[in-house]
Amino acid sequence: MLRNSVRIARIGGISINIHVSWILIFVLVTWTLAGSYFPQNYPNWPLSLYWTVGLASSVLFFGSVLAHELAHSFVARARGLPVHDITLFIFGGVSQLSEEPQTPATEFVMALVGPLTSIVLGVCFGAVWFVARGMNEPLAALGSYLAFINVILGFFNLIPGFPLDGGRVLRSILWQATGSLQRATRWASLVGQVVAYLFILAGIWQIFTGDWVGGLWIAFIGWFLDNAASSSYRQLTVRNLLAGHKVREVMSRECPEVSVGLTLDRLVSEHMLPTGARCFPVMEGGLVRGLLTLHNIKGVSRDLWATTTVEQVMTPLEGLKRVRPDEELWAAMQNMTADGVNQLPVMDDGQLLGMLGRDNIVSFIRIKGELGI
Repeated sequence: MLRNSVRIARIGGISINIHVSWILIFVLVTWTLAGSYFPQNYPNWPLSLYWTVGLASSVLFFGSVLAHELAHSFVARARGLPVHDITLFIFGGVSQLSEEPQTPATEFVMALVGPLTSIVLGVCFGAVWFVARGMNEPLAALGSYLAFINVILGFFNLIPGFPLDGGRVLRSILWQATGSLQRATRWASLVGQVVAYLFILAGIWQIFTGDWVGGLWIAFIGWFLDNAASSSYRQLTVRNLLAGHKVREVMSRECPEVSVGLTLDRLVSEHMLPTGARCFPVMEGGLVRGLLTLHNIKGVSRDLWATTTVEQVMTPLEGLKRVRPDEELWAAMQNMTADGVNQLPVMDDGQLLGMLGRDNIVSFIRIKGELGI
C-alpha cells in the first residue's frame, strides 16, 4: 500500500485503497463536471441535476479506473503473480505486484488488458448514450461523457511511454526481441522519458497560448511520467542487485539494547551521541518490548527528556513491523519503503537477531557496484 492511503474495500481478495491525493482529484473532477462541463452542454438543467449527474459521473469514472486496474490484477494472479492491493491516486490507479512478470508474454497480456478494458467500458457507456438519447437526457449525458473519457483513458494508456501500459507492451516486445529484461526496460524507459518531454513541451506551449490550467496540467503529467520512467529503471537495477540475497547477509548484528526505564536524556548522552546509533531495541527481562528510534525522540519536547522513559515513547512490539533473517532482501526493502521506516528488527521465533537498516542495504549496493558485481 502506498503511504497516506486508506483501505476502503476488498474485491476478489485484493485490497482497494484510496490515496489522499485521490480526494483532491475526485473533488476537482466533480466540480468541473457540475460547474462547467454539464452547464455548457446542457444549459436548461436545474442546479441540483448538474451536481447529481456530475457526482455520479465522477464515481463511475473512478469505478472505471478501478475496473482497469482490476483487469491488470486478475490477469496477473491468473499468471501466478501475487497482487497485494490497488491504490487510486491523483493520476488514476496502480496495482501493487510483489514481483515482475517472468516472461514477455505475461507482461504483454497484463499490460494490454487494462486499456482494452477501458475501451470496452467506453463502448458500453456509448451504448447507454445511444439507448437513452431522446428519452432520458441526464442518463444520455452521463453515458456520453463516460464513453468519451474511457476511450481516451484506454488510448492514452496505449502511448508507448514506460511505465504506461503501452510502454509495458513495448518493453515486452523488446524483451522478447533482446532476451534481456534489463535492456528492454532501459529502452522502454528512454522512450517513456521522450514522451514525457513531449508532454512538458506541449504544456508549456499551451501556457504561452493562454491556456494556463490545461498547460500546467499537461506539463505536470509529463513531469510525473518522466519521474516514473526513470525511477522504474532504477528500481529494476536495484532489484537485480539484490536478487538472491537474504536479510541475514546485510543485517547489523550489533544492536545497542536499552532498558524500558532509561530516560531519554540518558539515552541521548550515553548511547546515541557516543555510538551514532539511531534506533534501539527496548528490552525487559531478556525480551524485546519495542523499538525506539530517533523519530520517537524528536516527538518529545527536550524539556521532558529527563522525566520521559523510553517505554513511554517507543513503538511497542505488537505494532512493530519486522522481518525474518531468511526473507528476500528486495522484499524487505519494499516493506520498509511501503511502511515509511528506515529500519526493521530481524526476528526469528521471538528472538531479536539484529537490525536491518536502509543504510545497510545502500552500503551493500554501493560495494557491489564498486566491485563490478
